[in-house]
Amino acid sequence: MTRLTHLRRPILSTSTATTAITGPTVHVPMTAVDRRRVRRRLTAPDGTELKLALPTGTVLTPGSVLTELDGVTYLVDAAPEDVAAISPRRMAEAAAVAHAVGNLHRDFVADQDVFLVLWDAPMELLLTRIGVPFARETRPFYGRSSWEHEG
Repeated sequence: MTRLTHLRRPILSTSTATTAITGPTVHVPMTAVDRRRVRRRLTAPDGTELKLALPTGTVLTPGSVLTELDGVTYLVDAAPEDVAAISPRRMAEAAAVAHAVGNLHRDFVADQDVFLVLWDAPMELLLTRIGVPFARETRPFYGRSSWEHEG
């Protein structure tokens, strides 16, 4: 087995550090997939065009600072996405669902009184098969995209 030791920097950064923010801020909504796309142009809600050219492997998290232009700080925000809001009836049911979702390498994120996973047809099939109550909703999702997992 190959060991990756003595690396100068992590292979995959888990977040972009936030700094003390002074002055006006603009929240830029980004989906879980968008938060992985670090080389692109995007338009902020105030109409400003932002050009991202962050290091490969950078993972943007809600609250991360994208840039500061003319005294305005642009922050990452979680955009509303298509999710399954799962409402387990018992702790054992919650554990079974979390295990099944984890086997698909998906994030299972607690949000108020429900758990959220990114919705797609295989996830709907899994939740229906398990028999746990769920609803398809549009909410901000703070987890990772469905194809991304730590390894």
